[in-house]
Amino acid sequence: MAEPSVTTESEKQVVYHIGDILNILPHRYPFLLVDRILALEPEKRIVGLKNVTFNEQFFQGHFPGAPVMPGVLIIESMAQVAGVLIYRDLPEKESKLIYFTGIENAKFRRPVVPGDQLMVEMELLSRRNNFGKMAGRATVDGKLVAEAVVLFAIVDRPSK
Repeated sequence: MAEPSVTTESEKQVVYHIGDILNILPHRYPFLLVDRILALEPEKRIVGLKNVTFNEQFFQGHFPGAPVMPGVLIIESMAQVAGVLIYRDLPEKESKLIYFTGIENAKFRRPVVPGDQLMVEMELLSRRNNFGKMAGRATVDGKLVAEAVVLFAIVDRPSK
């Protein structure tokens, strides 16, 4: 994987495009919910982007004539952005999975609709061995759409 471009010292601006993300995360279409990483401070903070398009499968049924991105998928997008931060420096990442183990204080402020760019910012609150907690905010056009604290566990990938 090519090294991302770094443009500042105080906050490392990193651009991971979709190919880089596919090399980091195990998720695949139709469940990959992050398109780009815009900024990353290792072991601290990450900012990701999800382009929300009308072709998303979930819009077929949520809701016909009034498409809205399901809140659980906004939270999943937050968890996947957080996953990029954790996976990228994880030793033996090919043999590990990061499970979403809990959610705290989730709040949804406004709907996310086709055409929106969902900006996700996640901050590492704590990590101990194979468990951790991250706080996140999702915005569209600078307006808060969702926030939550997500908990995760790093586990061995089951053998085939």
